[in-house]
Amino acid sequence: MPLFDQAALNDGVTKREVFGWAMYDFANSGYTTVVLTAVFNTYFVGVVAANAEWATLAWTSALGLSSALVILVMPALGAFADLRAAKKRLLMLSTAACVATTAALALTGRGDVWLAVAAIVLSNLFYSIGESLTAAFLPELARREALGKVSGWGWGFGYFGGMLSLGLSLGYVLWAQGRGQPATQFVPVTMLITAGVYGAASLATFALLGERAVAQDGAADGVAAALARLRRTWREARRYRDFCWLLACAMAYQAGIAVVIALAAVYAEQVLGFKQTQTMMLIFVVNIAAAVGAFVFGYWQDRSGHKRALGVTLAGWILMTAIAALATTQGVFWTAAVIAGLCMGSSQSAGRALAALLAPPARLAEFFGLWAFATRLAAILGPVTYGLVTWATAGNHRIAIVSTALFFVVGLLLLRPLNVQRGAREALRMEAPP
Repeated sequence: MPLFDQAALNDGVTKREVFGWAMYDFANSGYTTVVLTAVFNTYFVGVVAANAEWATLAWTSALGLSSALVILVMPALGAFADLRAAKKRLLMLSTAACVATTAALALTGRGDVWLAVAAIVLSNLFYSIGESLTAAFLPELARREALGKVSGWGWGFGYFGGMLSLGLSLGYVLWAQGRGQPATQFVPVTMLITAGVYGAASLATFALLGERAVAQDGAADGVAAALARLRRTWREARRYRDFCWLLACAMAYQAGIAVVIALAAVYAEQVLGFKQTQTMMLIFVVNIAAAVGAFVFGYWQDRSGHKRALGVTLAGWILMTAIAALATTQGVFWTAAVIAGLCMGSSQSAGRALAALLAPPARLAEFFGLWAFATRLAAILGPVTYGLVTWATAGNHRIAIVSTALFFVVGLLLLRPLNVQRGAREALRMEAPP
């Protein structure tokens, strides 16, 4: 089946528009890959915080604070975007802010803990806002029976964007190390590379992706109307029990994924002695596996069912954490990393597709704001738990990774009560808000 198959798209949606939407995944993946996963996390722990006992906890706490801010602003922002038909405008603003604060990470060096914390908190906040807003476009573009496939296109394409930013950064790091430059010189340049790719690639999204939503009655009331509408959503949440089950499930397994994204490189360096360039190569291969997982599972989940596909990936995550915890050689950890990549792409794609299927069509940004609420709460719970475990065990990362496996086990248990067919019917029956 060709990429961007027209039969998978809603009437009036062009392949060029879907390409523009997928380009945002391409653009922002460099941020998670280079900043959160491969480079800046280890730079923060090892250089900025000088490997202090509190360094890992400080990194995870900064991510937790950023996620707390997302929880505070994103649901109301999503409701506001629906009322004012402002998803694209808000996406442009959040992207510009994320690019600027990512570039600000280049200003950090030894001892600049507070500057690094401020820049990471803000950049991750704006990244998360953009991620939620772009996800809200998915049901406008794809037919309901093809949500998994189209979501997989975006996630899979996105990992290639991550590989581009990481590949350019790796090339520069190898060049700089060959000339004897220290991390305080070459890591800041990788932040500028990442910011540049993010900003340049997102231009295709803003040029090709249209805003299909129409401003609704009451839009003039602005934020007050958005907040009132959000309160009503929470009161009525019990009517959408399957969406609520999905939120609970996502909060659990996304906590585990947040640990892998934020701390896989730290684990590799602290436990198995990986060097900076080895870690970057590891994450590069993980991105290839994640792209494959997103594309393949995107097609498979539409045939086998979104719930089953997500369940399979959660079982894969449990296997991955077990292998990582037991690994004593770099080769074994590479196996765990490839499994993580396959599960990363497939679970992220399946989760977004399920959220799109269970979200009422008239309130997409609002419900994806609730989705962001759950995933950001998970981004606090997972990494902060990991940080606290390492702090309490005098830096024992193996115990911390075992604790991470529990999040995937809980997610698998919370997935069981979810009834996709019932939830999809409830979403379609929901009347449009006044």
